[in-house]
Amino acid sequence: MAVLGVVAPVLLAHPGEHAAALLVAVTAALAVASAILPWPVGRVALAGAAAAAAVASLALDAAYSGPYRLPAFWLPVEWSALLVLLGRATRRVRGRWAGPVGAVAGLAVLLVPLRFTLRVPDAGWTGSLVAVLFSVLPVAGVAGAGLYLRALDTRREGAVIGARREQRLEVARGLHDFVAHEITGIVLEAQAGQLPGAGPEETAALLRRLEEAGLRALDSMDAMVGALRDPQVDETGQGRAVGATRMHGLADLPELVGRFTTTGTTRATLDSAPDTAGLLSPEGEATGYAVVLEALTNVRRHAPGAAAVVVRVAIGPDGRSVELSVTDDGGRGRGPKGLRRRRQGSGGTGLAGLAERVAAQGGALDAGPYRPPGWRTRCVLPVR
Repeated sequence: MAVLGVVAPVLLAHPGEHAAALLVAVTAALAVASAILPWPVGRVALAGAAAAAAVASLALDAAYSGPYRLPAFWLPVEWSALLVLLGRATRRVRGRWAGPVGAVAGLAVLLVPLRFTLRVPDAGWTGSLVAVLFSVLPVAGVAGAGLYLRALDTRREGAVIGARREQRLEVARGLHDFVAHEITGIVLEAQAGQLPGAGPEETAALLRRLEEAGLRALDSMDAMVGALRDPQVDETGQGRAVGATRMHGLADLPELVGRFTTTGTTRATLDSAPDTAGLLSPEGEATGYAVVLEALTNVRRHAPGAAAVVVRVAIGPDGRSVELSVTDDGGRGRGPKGLRRRRQGSGGTGLAGLAERVAAQGGALDAGPYRPPGWRTRCVLPVR
């Protein structure tokens, strides 16, 4: 309807001026259509429509030879449409065409008044200069607003990408920390169950432990899948992921160490200073728990013959940090070959990811041989 409204006044033009009026009206209608249509339309994108409308306007500026009164009638419509088109192109056109399309649209806005002022008899250059200067401020304002909104869009897109990446990393950490830990225990239990001499009671206990580990792995998988769902808004108005994994902390270490002992042949003990409770932030608590979990999983993978593991939690010498360490004695079968395999990180990238996570909180993580053939994983986290 808007396009028809722009073209309709051609019928009121003088019969000898119909052709010139139609040419001016069609150019203005093209600018209006390009400014208001939701692009892309078919295979035509906003960049192509904006470029076509601006080039058509510039071509008519150079080639028009009709009466000067006709451009004056359609001038406000075409000028306003080109200005809107400049704002849309500056904000929305992506890639290498953004600059050229914006420049052509801005030039068209500046020069379209000259179609009238240069053809007015005895007008001189003063009127044309004033018309161009009158268009400079709107062009600069619209282009600046478009660039500002473009920067906000880019920042928002980056934030969305970063949030999605962080969510994927959180899911990956959960899968690695919890599911892999339980699967490792299941594999070791299954291997132990293949040894001869197990009686009915031992077999029943083994199957019970396998069932419990499998159920814990399924619970962790359900939590991870729930974290991938769209966030909902809780009572405080803040977004939260449905089914997000519960944050574990240092208070959960006794249960973790006890489960490690009951699902394997390695005896683990926890030496935790009572005054460490509440010193770390919630994220620090979760990170410390993840470090202990990863270290115990690595003991199962790389030192199945270890006889004893000691998990120690204490306040650092400076009083401003909490130190966590997981030390195993290596046990039988741990030789230089086993130490080399650990140095190469054959169990995956769990410690590398945890080192980045710890460093982001201002802490440090290291792992290496300790009283060979033993191994120690040590983490230092700052108090909040």
